[in-house]
Amino acid sequence: MANVAVVGSQWGDEGKGKIVDWLSERADMVVRFQGGHNAGHTLVIGNNTYKLSLLPSGVVRGKPSIIGNGVVVDPWALLDEIKRVADQGVKITPDVLKLADNAVLILPLHRTLDQAREVAAGSQQIGTTGRGIGPAYEDKTARRAIRVCDLADPPALAAKVERLLVHHNALLRGVGHPEVNGAEIIAQLNEVAPKILPFAVPVWEIMAEARQNRARVLFEGAQGAMLDVDHGTYPYVTSSNTVSGQAAAGSGIGPGSIGYVLGITKAYTTRVGSGPFPTELTDQTGQLLGERGREFGTVTGRKRRCGWFDAVMVRQAIKIGGITGIAFTKLDVLDTLPELKICVAYELNGQRIRRLPSSMSEQAAVTPIYETLPGWQTSTQGARSWAQLPADAIKYIRRVEELIEAPVALLSTSPQREDTILVRDPFAD
Repeated sequence: MANVAVVGSQWGDEGKGKIVDWLSERADMVVRFQGGHNAGHTLVIGNNTYKLSLLPSGVVRGKPSIIGNGVVVDPWALLDEIKRVADQGVKITPDVLKLADNAVLILPLHRTLDQAREVAAGSQQIGTTGRGIGPAYEDKTARRAIRVCDLADPPALAAKVERLLVHHNALLRGVGHPEVNGAEIIAQLNEVAPKILPFAVPVWEIMAEARQNRARVLFEGAQGAMLDVDHGTYPYVTSSNTVSGQAAAGSGIGPGSIGYVLGITKAYTTRVGSGPFPTELTDQTGQLLGERGREFGTVTGRKRRCGWFDAVMVRQAIKIGGITGIAFTKLDVLDTLPELKICVAYELNGQRIRRLPSSMSEQAAVTPIYETLPGWQTSTQGARSWAQLPADAIKYIRRVEELIEAPVALLSTSPQREDTILVRDPFAD
């Protein structure tokens, strides 16, 4: 049985929560491998809706769940999330949830700096969520971060906080904010330590044991390929690698253990925050997509920008991320439209190209070249077989497959997990 990595193939918000929940029933373990609590997954199980940010989606079904070393963890946000799902009847214990002891912590000063820099950037804002994700990853790369394991070593923690503040207080002064008191940070960390440390383990050992036992592991990514810090629309990206290769590094297991890569792909395109968006619609159609798709961020509540399906971008994400097949989501949002457009290429400086350039100015300058297909104007919501889909809906799906050069493995027709058409089981490869 194959392990499966689930990643987004667009700018995130593709509907990973439902698909991960659907797959988690077939998995023995679920691992979150990158990002922070800036990303959100919504799971609808019966009459309950769970909004998760840090917790792997498997926890709501009692599956062994891991927060890997590639994730940056706000310990207070994690505890709040554990309490929130507990209030919904899902108890999270160290028997269910494991936290990598070498994961980096997000501190209150990271949030302060994140928000202050966005304000100072004015019209050049990147559009971060202001939750301290970027500054925490910066500290990790600069080798000054506080990690989960440091909570168990008070003398070392004090020295590391002192070193950290040499850098951060200089930055805070630079953006006109008061300095942070080291004693306050240490007191906060000492207070939260006994609540977090019971979850902390060397995750790589668990992963090695899972591999030896041939357990089926579901690797859960956050955001999407076009927000990848290397391969996305830089600098309007997140601060981590979001492609499937990060599943190995972010959980402490070799790349050979990553089997099927499932790219979650929305039937149209959305984006939150600033940055280029070649197929964006600012007209009535874009508004309709947003209303029918309920396009508001799970974590931030921010309204998402909406546009036509961009096959150029998704094809690029598939090549970069090694995506085996896609889960096509929110097809039913398109049900009322008389015609649909798919971006099949871009025009840049009078030339036709089939790639999203790396240059920020060129990304902003590309214009979409569209192909028009007929809409079906019939409800697909709740369809559970190909026979229940209109012919024009099937034509749309098949044309998308041709353009992105990857097959549809799963088709989602509503937020309910049962409303899923299985074409190919990723765990069966």
